[in-house]
Amino acid sequence: MADSLDGPEGGTLWRVTYAGTGVLVVSSSAVAVDPDLFGPVYAALSCLFFLVGTVALLWAFALGISRSRLEEVTIPGLFLLSAPAAPPAVRRRFRRAVVLEMAVVVAVAALHPFTEVAFGVLAPLFGLGCMAVWGGRHARFEDRPTPTAA
Repeated sequence: MADSLDGPEGGTLWRVTYAGTGVLVVSSSAVAVDPDLFGPVYAALSCLFFLVGTVALLWAFALGISRSRLEEVTIPGLFLLSAPAAPPAVRRRFRRAVVLEMAVVVAVAALHPFTEVAFGVLAPLFGLGCMAVWGGRHARFEDRPTPTAA
């Protein structure tokens, strides 16, 4: 099986995820250096990432519901890309982005507690949402058995 990230199946989605992770890491670095200057912008950006992630999670949920008529969609497979729903390469790339997002924002929030920098902990929902959308669109689930007449 070809790597689903490099073909038409989800390639753009993981690139968007990595671009968002890059923006979050760069902005987190800037706010770690000067929270007074970059704090309000960082808080707004974090809230935007949270909003986009929330919409993406709802979209993934809707995709999962629509697929559940014909397939046995699982919550771990849909939202976390657990095996066998997604190939290992796909899982690693999306999970790597989410873990990096979480580690960076928690570290920066720990450096500047009780400031607007704490809004950063909302931002990793972006990576989770992108991962869930990939699951909703491209994950592989078992076919639902056809009902038999009693």
